[in-house]
Amino acid sequence: MEYFPVLGLVAVLLMTLALPFSVKIIEEEIEIFLFTMGILSVSISRMWSWHLILEALKEPIPITLTVLAMGLLFKFTRKKLAAAFRKLQKRIRPDFLVFSLVLLLGFLSSVITAIIAAILLSEIVTVMKFKRTYEIRLVVLACFAIGIGAALTPLGEPLSTIIVAKLKGEPHNADFFYLLKNLGEWIVPGVVLFALIAAAGARGNMSGDAGLSEDFEESNKTIFFRAAKVFLFVMALIFLGKGISPLSDKFAAKMPVEGLFWVNSISAVLDNATLAAAEIVPSLSDRQVTFIVMGLIISGGMLIPGNIPNIISSSKLNIKSREWARVGLPYGAAFMIIYFLVLYFLA
Repeated sequence: MEYFPVLGLVAVLLMTLALPFSVKIIEEEIEIFLFTMGILSVSISRMWSWHLILEALKEPIPITLTVLAMGLLFKFTRKKLAAAFRKLQKRIRPDFLVFSLVLLLGFLSSVITAIIAAILLSEIVTVMKFKRTYEIRLVVLACFAIGIGAALTPLGEPLSTIIVAKLKGEPHNADFFYLLKNLGEWIVPGVVLFALIAAAGARGNMSGDAGLSEDFEESNKTIFFRAAKVFLFVMALIFLGKGISPLSDKFAAKMPVEGLFWVNSISAVLDNATLAAAEIVPSLSDRQVTFIVMGLIISGGMLIPGNIPNIISSSKLNIKSREWARVGLPYGAAFMIIYFLVLYFLA
């Protein structure tokens, strides 16, 4: 690459990573900001083509339609689901109920999207009667499970959509089941473990008082607006990933897997889909992809900004950043160490 384009792409990448974390208005309008950065990066790298434009218009469609359809479905069935869960709560042991809830949402998130799974979680936690401290722990651990489970298919979250879109050509030929086939053996045990940990202590933390509560019921306008934001978000990441790809080919593909894994612990404070768009390129090996993705999705649960379900659940249930970090940081750090050792010796 030429000297000035490299400097330009480095500047775009640094702005993309730093500004959403430090400037409030950019954090609130992240989709428009990323779209701008995507346009800028493609222009700097001179990679505009009709194929790229069509890809950016086509790739967001499946996850956008899923978010819209599931959002509308949940809106019209939420009261029945809440009533059904109240009945289950009377008949099933609390620990088994919590385990089943986290496990189900973790795996369903890859089909109904992490966004809808987080909304469901918020609704169900409102119905539960646990102590507030336990409910916060439950929500954080459930969001870990949702965040990693959603990575099993490109429908789950923007991160998985972007990864499959960027690897669908040679040599990976990624299809709908690429992530499930390549990461399933690492993700599935993680979802189960988070469900088991979340269930621990459920019986001893029952309370007659209300704990966390949801702040509002969504309108049709909110549901459609959210779907539109998801479309723009994924489109922006397609452009950004393509524009940054010369930089990623030059540096990310040559980094050792150990470095790729630990560097992505910054996903705790930065959106992991943005990082995936910047790092994932076809020249990576499957092992490098595994280390990158696992580092992103595990650390993404540690703090509120790291993942979509964290942001939705904390907002709807009024969980503060310190409350989240008190649970998310120790569990996230422990899982990062465990996964690093397991991947290093077995992957």
